Amino acid sequence: MALIIPHQTLQTTSLRRTTTQASLVGPKSHLRPSTATFYQSLKATSPNGVSSRTSLCVVARASTSQFVPNIGHVLGDVTIFNAAGDPVLFKHLWDQDNGIAVVALLRHFGCPCCWELASALKESKQRFDAAGVKLVAVGVGTPDKARILAERLPFPVDCLYADPDRTAYDVLGLYHGFGRTFFNPASAKVFSRFEALQKAVKNYTIEATPDDRSGVLQQGGMFVFKGKELLYARKDEGTGDHAPLDDIFDVCCRVPAA
Repeated sequence: MALIIPHQTLQTTSLRRTTTQASLVGPKSHLRPSTATFYQSLKATSPNGVSSRTSLCVVARASTSQFVPNIGHVLGDVTIFNAAGDPVLFKHLWDQDNGIAVVALLRHFGCPCCWELASALKESKQRFDAAGVKLVAVGVGTPDKARILAERLPFPVDCLYADPDRTAYDVLGLYHGFGRTFFNPASAKVFSRFEALQKAVKNYTIEATPDDRSGVLQQGGMFVFKGKELLYARKDEGTGDHAPLDDIFDVCCRVPAA
C-alpha cells in the first residue's frame, strides 16, 4: 500500500539500473542473535525487456546479523552528494573511530512518506545533537531534488544527502520492488501518523520525484554506527514503515563511552 499523489504516474519502462552492486551480508552479529536465514537478490527481465530487481529476505526486524563484519568500511567508501552537488564519502561524515551516527536512508525525495520521516528527523535533531550523535539523512534522487525537500519542508541542508544511483541502498541490501512499494501490509502504518503526514506535506511538490522512475520503488532503512561498527540495522518493510526514533535514540544512549 503506497500513498499516491494525484497525477503521479509510474513509468515502468524506465525500471533499469545504471549500476549493479552486490549487497554485503554475512552471518556474524555485532549486537544480538537473529532469525535471519536467507538473503538473495534477483534480477528479472520481462518479455518486453524491462529489468527489475527483487530482494528476498528473511531477517529480524532490527538486527545487524545479516551484514558482513566490515560493512562500515565498505559503506565508508560509497560516494553520495550533498545538496550543493558536491561528492562526499560516507566515511567523511562522522568520526570513524568513536563517533556515533544515525544514518537514515529515506525513500525518494518525491515520496510524501519521505517528507514525513524527514520532518520527524528534523524535530529530533536537537536531541541527537545534544547527545553527540551525528544525523545523516540520505534520499534517492539528484542533489537538486534534495534541495527541493530542504527548502520546502524545510530540512537542515547540512545533514541531507542524495544518492541518485542508490549505491548505498544496494550495499545495505534495502528492499526494492513493486510489491514492497504498493502492496506490503506494513505500509498501512502510515495511516496511524496521518496528522504528521498531512503537516509534513503542506508544501509538498511532485517535482522532487527522481527523473529515473525506478527510484520510486526503493525502500529505506535506519542504521546506527559507532565509528565503523554497525550497532543497529532496520530495513523498512514497505512504504511508510519507519523505525521509531525513540528506539533509535535509546540505542545511541546505550553505546559505551570510548
